[in-house]
Amino acid sequence: MSVPETEVLNNIVRRVFRIDDVTSMDPLKGTLVRFRGELLIEDSVAAFDQLTDALAQYSLMPLFRLEEDRHVIYIAPKQPEQQPDKVSTNVILFVLTVLSVMLAGAQPEGPIPQDAMGQLLALARAIPTGLPFAASLLGILLAHEFGHYFMSRYHKTPATLPYFIPFPLSPLGTMGAAILMRGTPKNKRVLFDIGIAGPLAGLIVAIPVLLYGLQLSALGKIEPSPNGYIEGNSLMYLLAKFIVFGKLLPAPVEPQTIFYWIQYFFTGKPVPFGGLDVFIHPVAFAGWGGLLVTGLNLIPAGTLDGGHVVYGLFGDKAKKAFPYIVGLLLMLGFVWSGWWLWAALLFWLGRVQAQPLDQITALDPTRRALAVLMLIIFVLVFMPVPMTLLAQ
Repeated sequence: MSVPETEVLNNIVRRVFRIDDVTSMDPLKGTLVRFRGELLIEDSVAAFDQLTDALAQYSLMPLFRLEEDRHVIYIAPKQPEQQPDKVSTNVILFVLTVLSVMLAGAQPEGPIPQDAMGQLLALARAIPTGLPFAASLLGILLAHEFGHYFMSRYHKTPATLPYFIPFPLSPLGTMGAAILMRGTPKNKRVLFDIGIAGPLAGLIVAIPVLLYGLQLSALGKIEPSPNGYIEGNSLMYLLAKFIVFGKLLPAPVEPQTIFYWIQYFFTGKPVPFGGLDVFIHPVAFAGWGGLLVTGLNLIPAGTLDGGHVVYGLFGDKAKKAFPYIVGLLLMLGFVWSGWWLWAALLFWLGRVQAQPLDQITALDPTRRALAVLMLIIFVLVFMPVPMTLLAQ
């Protein structure tokens, strides 16, 4: 359908917008006309819906923007309908991830052969023993990703099924999973809902899994080990261990001051050799992994879930915090080198912020309260040092 005359567009836009000026735009850059002025309807969601419906017959759509604290409406060609994705890739990656996670959770019995081939065969025979760990961890990850997916479906924002990422011979056996949005979210509220649905759904599964797994775990003495490690602590993990065992763990041989605990929490040093800690059961390790994944996803930057949260709260101003977040990760890299990789990934991928069609509509009070809650949850689940080696 042909693009209407400018005066026709003006009349359509005037129904919801006081026009101060009109500018023709370059179609090659994705927009046709720009209107600056102010919305006449206090409910910006209703204004956007009304204008969207009016432009649909011309295969056009509005983009609501805030520029220098002024309301701006761009008229752009309507986005094409997305073709359904083939699910074969999702299924293959999920099956490979199941095998990879089962391998990570495998518990070989008897002495481990010294040769590489013998070790691989021993691991292969032990793969079925990794089922409790795999079921627990993948249950958490599935809840997280389908939280995003079903919220996307609820808000009619096209999205793919989860793509799981196998990572054999690593502690968790996977690098997690991701869904890809195939359409642009309608407004900040929709983007926020999709962003928080994953962490909340994942935590609903992870916390019971962790508490149940800790009840299957036992306490033991921390001894030096060339290949051993202590899993990192978050405030929530410390609380879970306290609920189950009645003490802060790991517990040094001698009582320590609060300054010791602050230092240990943020650096993993000094390792309290001779003290008590949880000899973690695979199910508890899966729950711990769920907390770790939630904390990583809630880092408040870019297109991570936490990035959607702070964008919903602060809009484009959230971008100003990005250099400080990357800088903090670089500093944490001196106590756990994995943060340097995360800083590089964020610098490469995280500078892009998802842009909804309507950037004028702000979060409502309920969502703002939820956003603050998600930032608190981030503080509770974030692990400054995810793993500490026990080599002396």
